[in-house]
Amino acid sequence: MFRFASPLFFLLLVIVPAAVAWRRRRRPHPTLRMPGLTVARQVPPSTALKLRWLIPFLKYAALVLMIAAMARPQWGTRQEMVLTEGVNIVLAVDLSESMAALDFRREGKIVNRLEAVKGVVEDFIRGRTGDRIGMVVFGSEAYTQLPLTRDYNAIAATLDRLKIGAAGKNTAIGDAIGISLKRLTDIESEANIIILLTDGQSNAGQLSPQAASEIAGEKQVRIYTIGVGTRGRAPFLVRDPVFGERYVYQQVTIDEETLKAIAEKTGGLYFRAENTEGLAEIYDRIDALEKTEVEVKTFSEFNDLYPYLLLPAFVLLALWCLLANTRFLRTP
Repeated sequence: MFRFASPLFFLLLVIVPAAVAWRRRRRPHPTLRMPGLTVARQVPPSTALKLRWLIPFLKYAALVLMIAAMARPQWGTRQEMVLTEGVNIVLAVDLSESMAALDFRREGKIVNRLEAVKGVVEDFIRGRTGDRIGMVVFGSEAYTQLPLTRDYNAIAATLDRLKIGAAGKNTAIGDAIGISLKRLTDIESEANIIILLTDGQSNAGQLSPQAASEIAGEKQVRIYTIGVGTRGRAPFLVRDPVFGERYVYQQVTIDEETLKAIAEKTGGLYFRAENTEGLAEIYDRIDALEKTEVEVKTFSEFNDLYPYLLLPAFVLLALWCLLANTRFLRTP
């Protein structure tokens, strides 16, 4: 990158127009008119006379170059190194069949719960800096979709590929917490959190939510739980081989008491999201609660370029002195 280390010296450039104005003002004017050589005006001017404007130009050009040299033009590189351990965040996302409920809107269109979650979580991911983020998905089983990483583009791409039912049709909340805790032990960090999002109640898995939350509490891992979905009956799109596509309303129940207990036992918080705006506000709040301090060190390496301006400035100045006192010498 190119820069001027001392740009305030450019204020001296006002000297140039001031000097030109002063020079023109002090030019002597005859007070007594004398007969002139009017006929001599018909004589074409010599080459030297045509080039007489070069004398002041050389002087002022040298002055401009010297001022630019004092401003210290530099060329080099600047690097910033971010030093932070950051927060380890595991996103535990429910992929059970109930996430297909069509009770959310995204950009004015009706979408299922998972599609609404994708848009909000992607914004949350792109707002983080310096944190490692991993992803665990769960249904009847729980497994790691993506280990802890700072490659936010990879996280967003993985999130976009999630499919409802990929981990089974039921909900194993305890196993999801257990797998998330394993991922958090991969890389040490001063702060570890799990953001668990579900729209149902735990009805599968080998580890109970209560036991999993106790382990998380012992490991000082905060769990933020989010219950997503409207209350009561929710519409589902059913593809019937006889009647074709149709909407069917089904009762969907969220075990809020268990989710609240998990959050309370681990020092986290429980949230309920019934629409996309509410879901976005929840992730914004979590984002504000889990900010990290980032230490930035800047390394700069620049080479001075002023010699490349001083050399032509001295050449022009020497040429001005030579010509002004020889061929273009002026007498009063």
